[in-house]
Amino acid sequence: MFLWFHKLGSPPHFYRIAGKWIPWLGAIFLLLLAAGLYGGLILAPPDYQQGESYRIIFVHVPSAWMSLFIYVVMAFCGVVVIVWRMKLAEVVLISSAPIGASFTFLALITGSLWGKPMWGTFWVWDARLTSELILLFLYFGIIGLNNAIDDRRVAARAVSILAIVGVVNVPIIHYSVEWWHSLHQPASLTKFDKPSMPPSMYLPILIMALAFQVYYVLALFEKCRVELLRRERNSKWVEEL
Repeated sequence: MFLWFHKLGSPPHFYRIAGKWIPWLGAIFLLLLAAGLYGGLILAPPDYQQGESYRIIFVHVPSAWMSLFIYVVMAFCGVVVIVWRMKLAEVVLISSAPIGASFTFLALITGSLWGKPMWGTFWVWDARLTSELILLFLYFGIIGLNNAIDDRRVAARAVSILAIVGVVNVPIIHYSVEWWHSLHQPASLTKFDKPSMPPSMYLPILIMALAFQVYYVLALFEKCRVELLRRERNSKWVEEL
């Protein structure tokens, strides 16, 4: 197992493995996405309070989960970069940032569209919404800082520090509805002892969450392969390609 991880950390080995997995991940993503959307938009019954408008949560909730998950992955990669200076961790960190920013933006947009019929406005300076917006700015900050520094190794250490410091916002987002008075509804799916939704509603959300996770890996592999070619363009294995 250790040997496998060691090989995976090698840029040429990772490039080849990622290339083999990309078609399979694409097929899995499309199947999960179709199943999740069909379950959420067709099979799930209307909500007794919100009617049909609640169906946006089948995109909103998984997007919000992914916005947090990807940032935690980036912070973990940041620790690896600072401690072990692993080149592949640098690539995964910076390649994850645009994907995480996209999920965060999608969560904010779908949340605003849901908030208009529920709250009467697209936006309020609620604790959950504000902290999620800060997360989007953190993603933008990491992308901007990386682009502002020409030396890739120096840029990697700088964005690693920012990712590690910014991870404090993740538990703030998660617990904001419990720590402060919030218009945002509390957790509905994480109460496994007594969930607030019937299986016909929360199972499609879980399928969509899995589809988005597969998409993240798919997009990450694509971006990592491009970034590796850019960084290793003068190496022998890239010339052989």
